[in-house]
Amino acid sequence: MSINFDKFNSVVSLFNSQSDVLKDDPYLWKKSNNKYIFLTWQETKEQVKAIAQGLINLGILKGDRVVVLSENRPEWQIADLAIMSIGAITVPAYTTSTTNDYKHIINHSEARCLIVSSQSLISKAIPAVLESPKCQNIIKIEEDNKNYDEPVNVMNWQSILNENKNNSFNLSEISKTYTRKDTACIIYTSGTGGSPKGVMLSHGAMLTNCTGAQELLKNLTSNMKEIRFLSWLPLSHSYEHTLQFFEMGIGAQIYYAEGIDKLLINMGETKPHFMTAVPRFYDSLHTRISQGLKKQSKISQFLFSTTLKLGKKKYHNESMSSFENIINKILDKIVRKKVNKRFGGNLKALISGGAALNFEVGLYLSALGLPLLQGYGQTETAPVVSANPPEKIKLDTVGPVFKGTEVKIANDGEILVRGENIMNGYWNDPEATSATIINGWVHTGDIGEFDEDNYLKITDRKKDIIVNAGGDNISPSRIEEKLNI
Repeated sequence: MSINFDKFNSVVSLFNSQSDVLKDDPYLWKKSNNKYIFLTWQETKEQVKAIAQGLINLGILKGDRVVVLSENRPEWQIADLAIMSIGAITVPAYTTSTTNDYKHIINHSEARCLIVSSQSLISKAIPAVLESPKCQNIIKIEEDNKNYDEPVNVMNWQSILNENKNNSFNLSEISKTYTRKDTACIIYTSGTGGSPKGVMLSHGAMLTNCTGAQELLKNLTSNMKEIRFLSWLPLSHSYEHTLQFFEMGIGAQIYYAEGIDKLLINMGETKPHFMTAVPRFYDSLHTRISQGLKKQSKISQFLFSTTLKLGKKKYHNESMSSFENIINKILDKIVRKKVNKRFGGNLKALISGGAALNFEVGLYLSALGLPLLQGYGQTETAPVVSANPPEKIKLDTVGPVFKGTEVKIANDGEILVRGENIMNGYWNDPEATSATIINGWVHTGDIGEFDEDNYLKITDRKKDIIVNAGGDNISPSRIEEKLNI
């Protein structure tokens, strides 16, 4: 399904349009009682409208901030859309953060409401809410049958759905009132080099990223009748957060994984066509496949090593004899197909971002028929700046620049980014904003260059920051500070 993301004024109008067209088709899938069950587009829309009305009833106004603290699940997207549909601003928070992190996010964003999934997360978040003068309401997604006597209004998600079942909230009309420049969400950075900063991303910033993603994957998706994505990277990360709107726009079905520990099982169950991950996942995949091979027969090991050898030759465009070409085609069926089947059997591409991909790991998986598309971006750029197209993958690069985005290399080698995808600024931090956006260009702090094919290559980091394989930014100065105490 091809759609023109550029014609929509907001993420909300995109969802409204898609739900009107796809109505009773399956959309959001989650595991319940050991079985995947789905919400249709229409059911999702009804829930969005009910939660939106519930937020209005709580006095949440246009421009107010609402924190979402939850694992990936259908309610995450429903909450996100409900917040945005009343003109409020979503503030995602990581489930792995500490109470102090929540204090900073809730207080700094001046959030008026917290939507939280589980009892364990409520326990972590309540001390933060109690220290906030503005956050008076908590909506809990899971019913824990617990009474809260804290001086804060704790409500149940299902009760809000029931109370606002047939409300008059007009999603079609209200979605026309927003502009692409309006801030849709505030995503807090990991706080390297100081306190976390709230990146304000507009509807247009995320939608223009969707345009670029559609262009990138058009040859893979154009003839597909059904597209399935498996979502497991935290939706609190700008990478997965923006991706959900691309999936929405192409009419894909989104399956929510149960967590990293069950990821491979969930891949087998959901048979996804696409999945995004950070390099750490691909490192562990490489290790798992290599370890598993040691238990195989000598013949299997020989076929596997031949598959790798010929796959690497093909990647490097080295000439192969007619015999090698025939063998390679046979290996497609007896080895690569089998490898793909372990991950559901339908994988068209794996997408990598958040940190640098190990070239050898990328080459290994590509040779086994699992094409890896490495991309590059930052929260401040909504987030994708560039990515490798499936037609020509260069694993030592982060691919050509996305459609609608401009990149130039400064005199000192720094990568500068301009376009609709750049942030509206840092929330309540004009100083940091003006230090990052100079003359309309985001100064990324990364050093890079373009190769002969106009593929972007990251060569260094300007700032003293380490990005590990999990995509986490680690500030040596902050570690040093703690060690010196």
